[in-house]
Amino acid sequence: MDRQQEFVLRTLEERDIRFVRLWFTDVLGYLKSVAIAPAELEGAFAEGIGFDGSAIEGFARVYESDMVAKPDPSTFQVLPWESGGEHYSARMFCDIAMPDGSPSWADPRHVLTRALNKAGEAGFTCYVHPEIEFYLLKNLPDDGSRPIPADSGGYFDQASHDVAPHFRRNTIETLESMGISVEFSHHEGGPGQQEIDLRYADALTMADNLMTFRYVVKEVALTQGVRASFMPKPFSEHPGSAMHTHFSLFEGDTNAFYAPDDPYELSATGKAFVAGVLRHAREITAVTNQWVNSYKRLITGGEAPTAVSWGHANRSALVRVPMYSPGKSSSRRVEVRTLDSACNPYLAYAVILGAGLTGIKKGYELPPATEDDVWALTDTERKALGYELLPQNLTEALDLMERSELVAEYLGEHVFDFFLRNKRAEWDAYRRNVTPHELATYLPVL
Repeated sequence: MDRQQEFVLRTLEERDIRFVRLWFTDVLGYLKSVAIAPAELEGAFAEGIGFDGSAIEGFARVYESDMVAKPDPSTFQVLPWESGGEHYSARMFCDIAMPDGSPSWADPRHVLTRALNKAGEAGFTCYVHPEIEFYLLKNLPDDGSRPIPADSGGYFDQASHDVAPHFRRNTIETLESMGISVEFSHHEGGPGQQEIDLRYADALTMADNLMTFRYVVKEVALTQGVRASFMPKPFSEHPGSAMHTHFSLFEGDTNAFYAPDDPYELSATGKAFVAGVLRHAREITAVTNQWVNSYKRLITGGEAPTAVSWGHANRSALVRVPMYSPGKSSSRRVEVRTLDSACNPYLAYAVILGAGLTGIKKGYELPPATEDDVWALTDTERKALGYELLPQNLTEALDLMERSELVAEYLGEHVFDFFLRNKRAEWDAYRRNVTPHELATYLPVL
């Protein structure tokens, strides 16, 4: 037994923790959990916990259903609220394995680990820093009716009588008690919309942190008498919820993206990474924006990219090279602005990293930066100026993904095939549905 496992077992005893929750995600990014007694944990470290993989979205077929969840002791954290009012519980993320001990190709955590290993073979460590947006709501109606924002605030508003400041403070305290560092928090542009930015970490740790973040945000919201939603675009007239993510590659302690003599302080490696993300942007969009609703955000602009482009101060671009700290080598990074906060972070980070690594490996040339306000242009104007449009809906994104060798490679055959089949079914269900908009528009006049 290694030292980390010993630490976990000792902490369980010292803190009198009665339940250990083993967490993992399915292919769609839904958090799954199984609770075990502390007495079972030593055996779980040695052999894992068996479960029926065929009951989990995208994991296995009925005739190959036996799978094993193996807890990762490095992810151990005590949950900062009591279970049943008396005792605390703890959580660990799991790697999913087959009965013979080999990694499950359906495990999103393994998908990202595989991509990070490819980066490691090229000499790189990948760090990410996400800016996570979401809405606080007074209600979460399940009948398709309109939700009600929890406040009427706007960008950077500070209103002591609103629930938002207290919610953000309590959320940050909860996250930091679990070892998840927060850099910034503020009210976003929409009523009830919040943003919390997590301090950078390696990509696998951050994906785990994001799954924890969503769980914590929803739990804290309940204690404040409101509800939280990461739906990409819950309101037609208000901004969508993005997860702009900053990427950087390090070679040891050296930032591989930094070049002091370049106007953008962006190295050849950094430029090739951005070029890779741009060239493959359309085919990875189905993964970074995986829901039917995601495209209501991407086609309207307003802090969301609508076409393939990059720039410096240009927030309408798909990739931005921020200059918050000029001359500081460790801070040189690139910001990918397509992602929404409801994506599966393991899969999204894997395909973005794969696109960037492909750009580096093949020496892609970075096109000129755009100075245009891409949001202000019509689709016709964008095409005339040479901009490639992002997919306009989920089915267009899936068509592009289905033809992508890169996405197939980085997701793996099993996840690639399941994701396509599941999302095709989601689109079919959506297009068969008669919407309230259609009823309101056509029923009275036709």
